[in-house]
Amino acid sequence: MIRLDAATVLLQWATGGMLFCWFTTRHRIVGLGYGWLLRGTYFCFAAGAFAAGLAFGLDPIREAASAGVAVACLVGLVVSIVRKGAGVSGQDAEFDRRSERVAAMTGIDRQVAPDAEVTRAGAGGSSTAGPEFNPVLDLIPAAIGMIGLVAAAVDAGGNTAVALLRTIIGAAFIGAISDGMLLGHWYLVQPGLPRRLLNEMVTALGWLWPLEVGALLLPTGMISVWLGTVDDGWGGLLGWMWGMCAITTIVLVLVTRAALKERYYSAVMAATGLLYLAILTAFGTDIVARAVLDQT
Repeated sequence: MIRLDAATVLLQWATGGMLFCWFTTRHRIVGLGYGWLLRGTYFCFAAGAFAAGLAFGLDPIREAASAGVAVACLVGLVVSIVRKGAGVSGQDAEFDRRSERVAAMTGIDRQVAPDAEVTRAGAGGSSTAGPEFNPVLDLIPAAIGMIGLVAAAVDAGGNTAVALLRTIIGAAFIGAISDGMLLGHWYLVQPGLPRRLLNEMVTALGWLWPLEVGALLLPTGMISVWLGTVDDGWGGLLGWMWGMCAITTIVLVLVTRAALKERYYSAVMAATGLLYLAILTAFGTDIVARAVLDQT
């Protein structure tokens, strides 16, 4: 069984989103603002999950986890802001590498201001501005959220193993597609950001898609809707709609991967637009199945 309730969906979104926030920030290349954006966004989602749980059906462990995710996101955001003076080691190193390359081609050396010269010791290292933000802090809300999702899956009833599989994979799937779209937009804010970050996210989506679809096909799953043993209330229409959402999602992911192989910078913007469309179909893949299988 898989339940359609706002509290669980929002907690899935916040948990998966913070997991893939760490997936990107661990490289210490993307700017500080990207982490601030995601931590602030998923703080709101976790707070919304907590409020929805209190209003529409209390699950004490899930609601405690939602509150914990919100607090952990807020703490991570505050720590990152406090330590912003340390910068981002990978971003600084990439800037230096490109500057040296330009200097080698043009013969013009880049002058660095004395107050900009800091000792870089990598992620979690230290500089004259103090210790850098440790991306492990982004894993804490994901870990807390996972506890709440396990509790929600167990409380859903039916086959517990299938419910756990669907809930956890669904969280990762929704988080990856959301963060992929936001990361694509961040290339407008931080031109020159290496494409490998977005490529990693798209690759992760490619691996998660068959797990998400496979979990939703397990008995009692969407195959039962196609066979007519589960009534979707629309004569099977929702089952076919789900199938189209699932197929369209992986097609968009594959086209996004192909777009990122193009040399021009506009390819990144094209990939971002494709991921924006993929969010709609990915949510359809998850939410339509929840709506149909909620009562099975």
